[in-house]
Amino acid sequence: MLAKVLSAAVYGIDANLIDVEVDLSGTVAEEDRFHTVGLPDAAVRESRDRVRAAMKNSGYLIPPTHITINLAPADLKKEGAGFDLPIAIGILSAYGALQIKDLSRFLLVGELGLDGSLRPVPGILSIAVLARSRGIANLILPAVNAPEAAVVTGVNVFPVASLAEVIELLNSTVLGEVQRKPFSVATEKLLGELQHYPNDFADVRGQQTAKRALEVAAAGGHNILMIGPPGSGKTMLAKRLPSILAPLTFDEALETTKIHSVAGVLDSAQGLVAQRPFRAPHHTISDAGLIGGGIVPRPGEVSLAHNGLLFLDELPEFPRNVLEVMRQPLEDHTVTIARASMSLTFPARFMLAAAMNPCPCGYFNDKSRECHCTPPMIQRYVAKVSGPLLDRIDIHIEVPAVQYKELRGGAAAEGSAQVRDRVMRAREYQRERFQKAGEKVYSNAQMGTRQIRAYCELGADAERLLERAMQQQGLSARAHDRILKVARTIADLDNEKFLSVTHLAEAIQYRTLDRSYWS
Repeated sequence: MLAKVLSAAVYGIDANLIDVEVDLSGTVAEEDRFHTVGLPDAAVRESRDRVRAAMKNSGYLIPPTHITINLAPADLKKEGAGFDLPIAIGILSAYGALQIKDLSRFLLVGELGLDGSLRPVPGILSIAVLARSRGIANLILPAVNAPEAAVVTGVNVFPVASLAEVIELLNSTVLGEVQRKPFSVATEKLLGELQHYPNDFADVRGQQTAKRALEVAAAGGHNILMIGPPGSGKTMLAKRLPSILAPLTFDEALETTKIHSVAGVLDSAQGLVAQRPFRAPHHTISDAGLIGGGIVPRPGEVSLAHNGLLFLDELPEFPRNVLEVMRQPLEDHTVTIARASMSLTFPARFMLAAAMNPCPCGYFNDKSRECHCTPPMIQRYVAKVSGPLLDRIDIHIEVPAVQYKELRGGAAAEGSAQVRDRVMRAREYQRERFQKAGEKVYSNAQMGTRQIRAYCELGADAERLLERAMQQQGLSARAHDRILKVARTIADLDNEKFLSVTHLAEAIQYRTLDRSYWS
């Protein structure tokens, strides 16, 4: 007796269709009657014990026959406990315990508990997208995963709590139609309800220059580095940066949710990542934790920050090899992880915000505290961050200690909502500009050499100012391009079509490290 059930396995952030083929034949001894083939990992091989107990406790006994489970295609490695449910249904179908004979309109996934209950599995959103693309009408999955899968339209989602409920659901099918209303969510309403931030720019006293730099960074998608003494508010500012970014679109939310689902960090109660991610890994993180890795590669922090913000506090404290592996995602907005068995590419389009002290003690150039660091100590400290990495950060801004009068002043600071309105207008100008020209660019920070020449033309006065800055500060060609891109963003915030001397001068001021800050 032979049965086939459709399931799925996630590789990277995409899912592959897996045929779970079950064959029952002959009688064998009690202890050796269940074989799984098709490159299963340990969790898949152990499914025989979970399936046997779950079926028994659900009122079904495995027949005393030789059971062979084939997971096809056989050349793809299968991992995880999500094949428990399709294997159990395949056995019951082959044994004749199901009234329905054709299971081709169903895709099943879920981990079984020994009592027959269903437990959630990661990567459900990718599996739902796969079911829709393959024209599979019905998706049966654990109830906890239902909100996540239901954001994908075009597929019927049926949440179930136990193996017995799955059998009841399948047996109630009439002419291929399930006699139960599928689970659904109002995605646009959900996206609107979840887009709120607890941290607001109105909470920050003083630091007007730093706030302006963050507004420019948000408007153009620029990477930013904040340098200042301990307690000056660098971390506080960084935590409020997501609140002035443009809200996630539904497509961005879907793409971000896929990554979080695969990584197993998605909030099951929400089912959708509706806020731009804010990831702040500790400086003890490994390169695999930051970029991603594993025998079967999993996304790292740079991918979890996709469409959002990656904040690296105490930048020089990160191991140098960890920082250097960030150079590829900062340039290409993707991460490729190669292993002997496979090579996977994860998206990594994020804004980088970093913070650092100016010296080991933190008080170099501070007017209220004396710095006790020697020049060699400062040089060694700063050298922990390589020049090529700093060159990939568009904006360098000094964040000095806040004065008492600013800290205790009664004037209300501008809130995130007002700043976000300006940012969104500037982003809309950029979108219209690049869309009109047919460019596959979405922000000023992504502009290449050709776009910089087309959209960053300078007048004679601005040309002389940039030439003088390049000569006096010894700027690199990459720094030259960064200045022009930041100036373009400042002009967009001012709703100006052409770059002026004012725009360029402000952009040059955001290259603190190019102005011999430690001299």
